[in-house]
Amino acid sequence: MRRRTLGTISALALTGLLAACGGGDTGTSGGGSSSGSSQEALTFGTEGTYAPFSYHDEKTNELVGYDIDVAKAVGEQLGRDVEFSENNWDSLFAGMEAKRYDGIANQVSITAEREAKYVFSSPYTVSTGVVVTRADDTSVTSLADIAGKTSAQSTTSNWAKTATEAGAQVEAVEGLTQAMTLLKQGRVDVTVNDQLAVLDYLKTSGDKGVKIAAETDDRTEQGFVFRKDEAETAQQVSDALDALRADGTLAEISQKWFGQDVSGPAAG
Repeated sequence: MRRRTLGTISALALTGLLAACGGGDTGTSGGGSSSGSSQEALTFGTEGTYAPFSYHDEKTNELVGYDIDVAKAVGEQLGRDVEFSENNWDSLFAGMEAKRYDGIANQVSITAEREAKYVFSSPYTVSTGVVVTRADDTSVTSLADIAGKTSAQSTTSNWAKTATEAGAQVEAVEGLTQAMTLLKQGRVDVTVNDQLAVLDYLKTSGDKGVKIAAETDDRTEQGFVFRKDEAETAQQVSDALDALRADGTLAEISQKWFGQDVSGPAAG
């Protein structure tokens, strides 16, 4: 399931919902090659409300985010313009299946269940679970070290299960921001969450009172997803991602949004 643990997910209202016949696409231009392209535009469905991956800048209302930047870079590499159609998460796949756009750019996790129905590009995001402690706490260097400690977790997330199975007592919170607050107050010892969620929190908040102390064995990969009949497009996008990883573009985009490279190693 696509990650939903970000404490900083935007509360912006959903915009640009697709009309039933497809005439309601926003068709937000991503701006591929600056000189235009002889090929058709590469089109992606995206939420536009999922910070920091796909959302609207509060000042300019421009569609921005990590996934948006990666998609635009892919288009530039392929010499194709990139356009986005915004829709809510539950309707993104239906829109793709109805051929309203070529693929989806929205942190879609690569799973066996989805690979049976769709074709993915190579991953452009790789994330692990992490354990966060107060900055001055040196008692945790692995997940096993949280046994007997109190961990702030959203009880509906998979991370609560991870913490419980590691022997921690879970203190229920509404999200990552609240977990960080309780942690700094000394009311809990740790919190376990997705690496991207934590990196986004640290970068946007500038919080120096907490740190990533350890990683878990959890690992997720996200890629652009396409219909089976777009396998050739998926391969072209994968080739573009390989080139962008090799020339440092993906690392640069990652640094911009997360402060470190989350694009994963080269394929092969």
